[in-house]
Amino acid sequence: MAHIDLRDLDDDDLDAVFEMMGDPDAVAMASFTAADPSDRAAFDAHMARVRADPANALFVVTERGGFAGTAGAYTSEGEREVTYWIARHAWGRGVATEALRLLISREPTRPLFARVAAHNAGSIAVLEKNGFAEVSRSVGFAAGLGHEVEELRFALVPVLE
Repeated sequence: MAHIDLRDLDDDDLDAVFEMMGDPDAVAMASFTAADPSDRAAFDAHMARVRADPANALFVVTERGGFAGTAGAYTSEGEREVTYWIARHAWGRGVATEALRLLISREPTRPLFARVAAHNAGSIAVLEKNGFAEVSRSVGFAAGLGHEVEELRFALVPVLE
């Protein structure tokens, strides 16, 4: 596997992130996305809100120094969650698994949570390889797909010593 790293997201990354998050196959896998992934104004407004909140940690995933996706952590309803989105060119090579491992090593809060569409086998495998376990299931409206999708919730809990 090529060298994977995380670095802070900067303004120069936004075009690549927008393009990545508009990939129809990726939207189908992620499911819980923007209603219109091609709406640049909505994307820019969302990114401005995310980046303005100091509680959010947002990184660019790099592979051999080049853009390979994003990874981050944020607080939702009092719980710390992780998220990642890997560009199609980096799928299937362990990039997501390593990016999440790096993110977990930088994020001190435990427990950590993650959510994933039940049909996204690749992302489920990434979570499980990093020590996450499924804790619940629900059905929610997936704006990116325009219909309800089963969502799995995973947790990474502290290791008791």
